[in-house]
Amino acid sequence: MSNKTRIVPLIAGIVGVLLLAFLVVLVLAKPGDSESASSPLLGKPAPSVISTTLSNAPFDLSRRKGSWVVLNFFNSTCVPCRQEHPYLVSFEEDQLGSTDKVELFAIVNDDNDAAVNAFFDTYGGTWEKVRDDDGAISVAFGIAKVPETWVIDPNGYVRLRIIGALTEGFLTKQIDDLKKQFAGNS
Repeated sequence: MSNKTRIVPLIAGIVGVLLLAFLVVLVLAKPGDSESASSPLLGKPAPSVISTTLSNAPFDLSRRKGSWVVLNFFNSTCVPCRQEHPYLVSFEEDQLGSTDKVELFAIVNDDNDAAVNAFFDTYGGTWEKVRDDDGAISVAFGIAKVPETWVIDPNGYVRLRIIGALTEGFLTKQIDDLKKQFAGNS
């Protein structure tokens, strides 16, 4: 057996072990700090969002004017979406007792209704899930990958884009800061 024929299986084995280690790191990784990101949409009216919810109710973002709105772009198989979900459940629970309640919606693209409903049945959360069957909503907001979270003010303007998985308390702090700014500008 020549040196070349001995080295090829060795290199293939090393590459295989490295790929497996990389996959394990990705699956077990904790989400990093949430961060806001720039977007040409910030400070501008939110894109039109007209669709239906998974409960087959009509959804029109323009009818949400007068309320703070959070759009969380989500997929039930997305690992970072699963990691941030307890923080969204906690956020929703905090909003139930608030006098200035924020409306939370999951925007679902490239997923099926049964999988999404099973996810929410297992992990909690009662907020509405909005279909994005053709990806038009994701394109309008420039979503590169999920999760991504957007905050719309009561006048319908985009105020915040958060890329990646949310961390504990991050969304609440950001919205509280925005509400203070908004109150100062009224």
